[in-house]
Amino acid sequence: MSLSRRHVVLGLAVALAGCGGLRQSKLNPFNWFRKSEPRETIVLPEAKEDGRVLAEVVLSLAVEPMPGGAIVRARGQMPVQGYWSAELVPQPVTEGGTLVYEFRVFPPVTKTDVNTPQSRQVDVAIFISDVKLENVREIVVQGATNARASRR
Repeated sequence: MSLSRRHVVLGLAVALAGCGGLRQSKLNPFNWFRKSEPRETIVLPEAKEDGRVLAEVVLSLAVEPMPGGAIVRARGQMPVQGYWSAELVPQPVTEGGTLVYEFRVFPPVTKTDVNTPQSRQVDVAIFISDVKLENVREIVVQGATNARASRR
């Protein structure tokens, strides 16, 4: 009886050791999107104007997996302080599976200072459901002068 128990324990140990490959697998949601990288901006058809401008520079982009989807976080650099009501405005998914967001923000209503780069940064985030991410291969956040992308 103890011989079969040893075989069972040995078999379970081997099976557990073989599960290490899941870490690098595409089935692991933590591997879905990599670090962002610079990318050329994408020219899209004109959308209705909402009064906001594109962020001057997109500094960073991160796609963080969550239960039921992912959170896309972006940080933009503005020319002066006082920009407000930032939002990632979704554009239609392209045929190649690229989901594009425009980093839109309202400019200050009065004259403001330039000050330090950190004081001119604006953070924004948006949740994307698994259903919408199903056919997406790349997420792009674009500003006025650059864009950043994260691929699966």
